[in-house]
Amino acid sequence: MTQSGFFDVEERLARLSGLGDQLEAFSRTVDFEVFRPELNKVLTYADGSEGGRGRPPFDLVLMFKILVIQALDNLSDERNI
Repeated sequence: MTQSGFFDVEERLARLSGLGDQLEAFSRTVDFEVFRPELNKVLTYADGSEGGRGRPPFDLVLMFKILVIQALDNLSDERNI
């Protein structure tokens, strides 16, 4: 097996795109930003005023998108065990 080159990832993504990548089609079809106001209402994050200086949280819409794709593709942590 050969070592991956610097441009191998770009070539692989281009090949997937040419074959009709499902994630690209999903991204063109669904506007996830529509859900941002509702996600902001339902989910709250600490504002950091109480000294919690950790890594900033992931974007709400990104996390929602991950959960939707996970559910649609029947992905779970148990599958990786």
